[in-house]
Amino acid sequence: QEQFTEMIKKIKDSGANLAICQWGFDDEANHLCLQNDLPAVRWVGGPEIELIAIATGGRIVPRFSELTADKLGHAGKVREIEFGTTKDRMLVIEDCLNTRAVTLFLRGSNTMIVQEAKRSIWDAMCVIRNLVRDNRIVYGGGSNEISCAVAVSAAADKVPSIEQYAMRAFADALESVPMALAENSGFAPFATLAEVKSRQIKENNPRLGIDCMDNGKNDMKEQHVIETLIGKKQQIMLATQLVRMILKIDDVRSPGEQE
Repeated sequence: QEQFTEMIKKIKDSGANLAICQWGFDDEANHLCLQNDLPAVRWVGGPEIELIAIATGGRIVPRFSELTADKLGHAGKVREIEFGTTKDRMLVIEDCLNTRAVTLFLRGSNTMIVQEAKRSIWDAMCVIRNLVRDNRIVYGGGSNEISCAVAVSAAADKVPSIEQYAMRAFADALESVPMALAENSGFAPFATLAEVKSRQIKENNPRLGIDCMDNGKNDMKEQHVIETLIGKKQQIMLATQLVRMILKIDDVRSPGEQE
């Protein structure tokens, strides 16, 4: 008890009015904290306590002897809330020094819905990350693949050697993306692709793509359908590298094939 009392005294002498512990403490220490008017939170996970330190500007100290006033974090309000029919509880730390720190709280009727929401948010965060790295965008709906296919086909017409067939095959592969979009949207894939492709060439408008929502407009700029340029480049480069890897295989052996 004397040791716990000394620890609590060191915490209060540093100027702290809330203690957050990762590894936890027993009921006796919890009782002493209550007697000395020192709120404390025990059993906070490692990732969570690191995020709290980042948000409040504090430092995680492994020993009480290292606790000083300059290592304390600061927050305007710490409160506990209850929600749901099961009265689940959550500790909310607000008005932190690092205002850029944000906590997303997801709830759902079952685990599958929550996991799907987490994946969707992760995908959205990856898009924002790509925009921070490179803020250039291209229009979606298969418009950029169609315009690239048209450009590659036009370049293939200027190549007299046999390489033009590989370029035309690459252009056909690019068209598989808008064709899949048209098919998944319930349209006739070949007719829809041919119509949009002819309009792109005729109107010289590379923003025309597949109208998946059937809004009556094929201009992806008007429908606000965009993709990050860095993400689209990575998709095409990975697909090209995969095909090159497959083409390097000059022989295939089936299971059970006799030598």
